[in-house]
Amino acid sequence: MKPLHLFLFALLTTSINSIAQEPAKAGLYLDGVYNANRDAHDGVYDKENIGGRRPIQYPYLREADVAWEKRVWREIDMREKQNFPLYFPVENVRGRESLFQVLTKHILNGDIRAFADEEFLMPYELSAIRKKLVVTDTIDGFIYDEKGNEIPVRTPVADSTSIYRQVLKYRVKEDWYFDKQRSCIESRIIGLAAYQYDEEKEGYKELFWVYFPSCRPYFAASDVYNVKNDSERRSFDDIFWKHQYASRIIKESNVYDRYINEYEKGIDALIESDKIKNTMFNWESDLWHF
Repeated sequence: MKPLHLFLFALLTTSINSIAQEPAKAGLYLDGVYNANRDAHDGVYDKENIGGRRPIQYPYLREADVAWEKRVWREIDMREKQNFPLYFPVENVRGRESLFQVLTKHILNGDIRAFADEEFLMPYELSAIRKKLVVTDTIDGFIYDEKGNEIPVRTPVADSTSIYRQVLKYRVKEDWYFDKQRSCIESRIIGLAAYQYDEEKEGYKELFWVYFPSCRPYFAASDVYNVKNDSERRSFDDIFWKHQYASRIIKESNVYDRYINEYEKGIDALIESDKIKNTMFNWESDLWHF
């Protein structure tokens, strides 16, 4: 029995030593130099899920499978409480981004193309977008060349004082359709536009349109603040996929190609918006009525 006891004691000693040396393996030593802040991070665990997420793939759809289709335009008002997670923060905060910050970051980096029209026929030049967004370059750090010269790493960022707070509305163009192959009604967002409030003119001006499917990979990798649970962060792609935002219909496809506010005003415009929404939902319920 004595050799067995010695073996167990040696095994326990080895395990304790490996645990004690674990911080060194985790990166406390960089190039042989001890770095006490190497393993320090803001949180009790590393949040890795959102950054590696991909957008949910759309089901394959043929033209022959679409038995009914309706295009509508919606308006998302950032002043409504349900939309606050999309609007805030309005400053550059590490670890959190608003919808507009995600859009502008990837537009300025060349990942997403901005358009001047909702048909995506007139793309903006990068210089024109920088002028629209009042872009400034911030220094995020420094790198060194072969001779040891310090080179700043600059990141283009929109001026938060003039843009982030003033983008109070978005416009969504989406298609609702009935897929007879899958026997269901679904919707897909085609385009997204940002609108800035102009205090001098007391009105809104359109900044740009983006093709929504091209934004989804970047929306899926950006999380949205959850007011009820900090550990359960949904992505911007989840929010749009599940329609978890407050909006109202401002236009449906019609022979006159006009918006609701062109023929209805005030409370009548809101009633007309609800009427269009109920018509689409009733179409599905009537389809399965026997």
